[in-house]
Amino acid sequence: METEALLKVEGINVYYGAIHAIKDISFQVNAGEIVTLIGANGAGKTTTLQTISGLLRSKTGSITFEGHSISNVRADKLVAHGLAQVPEGRRVFLQMSVEENLEMGAYTQSPAGVPKDLEMVYELFPRLKERRRQVAGTLSGGEQQMLAMGRALMSHPRLLMLDEPSMGLAPILVEQIFEIIRNLNKNGSTILLVEQNAQMALSVAHRGYVLETGRIVTTGTGAELIESPEIKKAYLGG
Repeated sequence: METEALLKVEGINVYYGAIHAIKDISFQVNAGEIVTLIGANGAGKTTTLQTISGLLRSKTGSITFEGHSISNVRADKLVAHGLAQVPEGRRVFLQMSVEENLEMGAYTQSPAGVPKDLEMVYELFPRLKERRRQVAGTLSGGEQQMLAMGRALMSHPRLLMLDEPSMGLAPILVEQIFEIIRNLNKNGSTILLVEQNAQMALSVAHRGYVLETGRIVTTGTGAELIESPEIKKAYLGG
């Protein structure tokens, strides 16, 4: 039985003015997978996510989701298509409460289902339930990351895109966030993960793509890449 390609990126090229940031990238994410993009700062990981989510446009190629082109769909319309992105740096609404932030994530959903969805998020993130009335700006970095992930889940995404979820977090919180990512996937979430912490990313990913200066230079299963001498030397401190 052939695995269904949920997301397919084919031959995209993205420019910042005269700078060729993404160079003919192609990859896919299959339903039920965790796929990670790893690479150094400036490799093009975040630019790739922003192109998928409609914040940037590719000069060439195509991006399809569930077999339909999303290359020209506006960023604010993609949530209704089943894509949700947790941006780098969390970007929660700092002056709003935890619960108000979560409710904002459900703007494409029927209001009748919001209470049930809130309980689903609170079951995944008990810390958020404890702080449901707290102003988001007073949360720790790890709690804000949980809130950003919970807010994305309120839209019932069929693909969850995570941009640097471990950024700025203490090691113990990084472990917690990646355990949550594992559990989300076990519960059926398909995840595209951009992460500079290659060790953690490859430890949870089914497959990975390595980016260097805007190009995919290596691909393989998470297990294959984590054991690769070249990857160990370049990204894992081996």
